[in-house]
Amino acid sequence: MDPDQGDGPGVGVLEGDQGEEPGVGGLEEDGAAAPQPPAGSDGPESCLDHSDSDAHEFVTFRPSSLPEQHYDPSTSEPVSSGLRTLSELLSWGRGSASPLDVATVPLAARDPPLATSGHRTLVSHDMMGGYLDDRFVQGTESEAPYAFYHWQHIDIFNYFTHNLVTVPPAVWINAAHRHGVLVMGTFITEWTEGAAVCEAFLTGEESYRQVADRLVQISHYHGFDGWLVNIENSLSEAAVRNTPLFLHYLTDQMHLRRPGSLVIWYDSVLEDGKLEWQNELNARNRMFFDACDGLFTNYNWTESSLEAMGSMAVEDAALGGRRADVYVGVDVFARGEVVGGMLDTNKALKLIRKHNFSAAIFAPGWVYETIPDKTSFRLHQDKFWALLSDWLEPHRSTTTLPFVSSFCQGFGKALYWRGQLEKRGGWFNLSAQELQPLYGQEALRARAPPEEEGGGLRARGCPEEAWSGGSSLLLEGQLAAAEPPGVGFRVFSLQLPLPPVSLVTLFFKASAGVSVSPELRWIKDKTIEVTGRPAALEDSDPVVRTLDRLSGGWGRGGWTVRCYRLELQDCELREVLVWVQREQPHDVAFSCRLGEVMVLDQAGLQAPREAVQGVCIEDVVWRRAPGGPSGPGALRLSATLRWSFPPRLWRYFRLSWRRLRGPGPRAQAGPPVPLGRAYSTLFRLTELEVPGPPARVELRVEPVLKEGLLVPEALWGRRSLSYSGPVETSGDQ
Repeated sequence: MDPDQGDGPGVGVLEGDQGEEPGVGGLEEDGAAAPQPPAGSDGPESCLDHSDSDAHEFVTFRPSSLPEQHYDPSTSEPVSSGLRTLSELLSWGRGSASPLDVATVPLAARDPPLATSGHRTLVSHDMMGGYLDDRFVQGTESEAPYAFYHWQHIDIFNYFTHNLVTVPPAVWINAAHRHGVLVMGTFITEWTEGAAVCEAFLTGEESYRQVADRLVQISHYHGFDGWLVNIENSLSEAAVRNTPLFLHYLTDQMHLRRPGSLVIWYDSVLEDGKLEWQNELNARNRMFFDACDGLFTNYNWTESSLEAMGSMAVEDAALGGRRADVYVGVDVFARGEVVGGMLDTNKALKLIRKHNFSAAIFAPGWVYETIPDKTSFRLHQDKFWALLSDWLEPHRSTTTLPFVSSFCQGFGKALYWRGQLEKRGGWFNLSAQELQPLYGQEALRARAPPEEEGGGLRARGCPEEAWSGGSSLLLEGQLAAAEPPGVGFRVFSLQLPLPPVSLVTLFFKASAGVSVSPELRWIKDKTIEVTGRPAALEDSDPVVRTLDRLSGGWGRGGWTVRCYRLELQDCELREVLVWVQREQPHDVAFSCRLGEVMVLDQAGLQAPREAVQGVCIEDVVWRRAPGGPSGPGALRLSATLRWSFPPRLWRYFRLSWRRLRGPGPRAQAGPPVPLGRAYSTLFRLTELEVPGPPARVELRVEPVLKEGLLVPEALWGRRSLSYSGPVETSGDQ
């Protein structure tokens, strides 16, 4: 073998446990990834067998048994993927599905509920073939990725590719669910090949039920909320007759397995089986609409199309009650004869809302795809959604304490931890995205009277510095001497029941000459809206000192930390505002970087007690880096870590490793080296360079709590791995 090529990947003697199937949507009731106990092992060192001792490996290089559709073949990084053929779909099983590509965030409640929303907004994400940076389940390095963070403006997110079955990547499901947005996969057939697929599965009840059952199981396993069904090929008489029956069965089964889920039909095939886009709901495609939860129209409609559907709704009481189920398609690329599109997409939305229909915005990734400088993406993204904001109906997230957000958008130029730089370099992981604030004009509506275009005031995500994650919320503008001395920025709109005593904490950096303070709006006795400012606490206050001590100290990186107390009875928080006020009588240009906002229950303030349990190592792969004249390359380890920790407590996990010298608990330990962050209780470490055998390493799991309290090392999870055996094999010379 060429020494520069190195050995191929190999699986260690400890074979990976496949585990049992997850629960509903890969989630337990509390939203954690469902535990997957190992399915037994012939060897002495299964995940359970070494719970109180080292795991041991004999290093060998054998071909990896990990399926390539779920793991990158060169690194074994977990990846998301779709299904290309009908045989793949029919043979799909939970035992062969990826346990890492499963949503860990349950769908959050929202106000108003989707079912009562009269004007819904669906976004269909079709960008460059799909499965790009977002295919990496644990995130990836990326200097200028595409992301979405205006979640409060949309209701449904559809991930679209031209695979037969598009399974939304878990990172998108997590980000959308955190904001109360439903996520839909796509089932699409096209062209001659698609027609053959349809003739195969729409032949009769048994065959179409089999396909529908698989789609339901896939949604259930991965944790998303429905399907866009897009049949873009003509159908035979028998196939078109069975299509509404297929839709009806799929819809019923989705509702049964995932209450609140949706199945939406794309405007394509007609009742006679012809492929002929109507650009509206009418008598020729009505039977498909009646069999499912809605219709997504094609894009070449006119106002006459909207008027015709409006007249149809007036004449038909059944349709009139489902007006919100008609999603009028808007192609942002403006292909064909369309209304609006590109930076005129707002014109299409204005007409759609005028006629009281829902909207389906297709391919808003146009913003990213068409700009030459991808690093300016945030600027263009914010401009695009600001143009649409008057025609979108924002919703607020319903959440519980502890409430915390660092404004991380799921990507950045660097990664920060408690105000300090942890890792430099661009990255992307939407599972890291936290509850997003209000941006643009939505954030400025606290100012009265509102000035044209906000009077130069801005609220935007900024990656230049962060308290935690990859971005902060930057508030900036000018406070004129002739105007009121302060301005309030609406930061969050939410629905949050409050305890008798709440603690509000702000982390910020402000320019000279201004003061910063929070303002809250809440509902009392379920009807009375009240605005007030919580009482500021001195640093010497016992509660502040306790919180600071349990958090490990906040004095880092020049960030200011302020704590406030709010005492209320039977109230519900609706808005969090931040006021910036000038301290001098002259004009002041200001900037205020918000790093984090927390709302805690003072009664629950106590030291962490829960420990990470059951850390185990699975799916071990050994390989060697390319060698050189000086000898063989470094030994590399890839493996899956699995553990348990109460899901109500964790925000994410920080993983690290270190070398151990000597046996037992008194072994000398080298310095810890970060491995990354996990947003579930599973983590795939890949291509970790480790010392040659015999050696011993320790893998460590540190929980990061929602309250921001530091977990003592004694409660971290640990698993030691010792390994032996020759690095070189007979083919290495």
